[in-house]
Amino acid sequence: MKLIVGLGNPGDEYKNTRHNIGFMIIDNYLNSNDWKKKFDGLYQIINVNGEKVMFLKPTTYMNLSGSSVYQAVKFYDIAIDDILVIHDDMDLDFKKYKLKANSSAGGHNGIKSIISSLKSDAFGRLKIGISHATNGDTINYVLGKFSKEELNYFKESSDLYRNIIDSFVNEGLEKAMNKYNCRG
Repeated sequence: MKLIVGLGNPGDEYKNTRHNIGFMIIDNYLNSNDWKKKFDGLYQIINVNGEKVMFLKPTTYMNLSGSSVYQAVKFYDIAIDDILVIHDDMDLDFKKYKLKANSSAGGHNGIKSIISSLKSDAFGRLKIGISHATNGDTINYVLGKFSKEELNYFKESSDLYRNIIDSFVNEGLEKAMNKYNCRG
């Protein structure tokens, strides 16, 4: 089983915020409201080209995401290299993305929490660029809403992110990185 984790914060006040890009990518991929509650999160299990895949949106708030991920990993005995976490990244320009594994949290508290809970940084990541805060106010920036143009970009790019997720599921992180990182 593969695990695709979209990071974000629960609640309508966080909908369409930069920090919720992981939730947004998963929601666009699944296009379904058939969520179940467990593991301190919302999840769905579907079949992707013969592979069982769990999609998880932790509802613990960003800084405690690791607890939710850990519970799902332990329950289903999911290998670290079968995990892909989708999250925002301020070090990447808007419209850029990067697939990566075996790296530090880079200041991202959700990733710090997952690394701490899993006691490993070897899981895959799909980092989605949101650029830096122009006024230096990081918290308000990441919790700020995307503009209409930015939201349109993500809608228009939904096939790209779907293909990246499918490649990870069917071919593994290494092949997905080779296929998609050169375009990001």
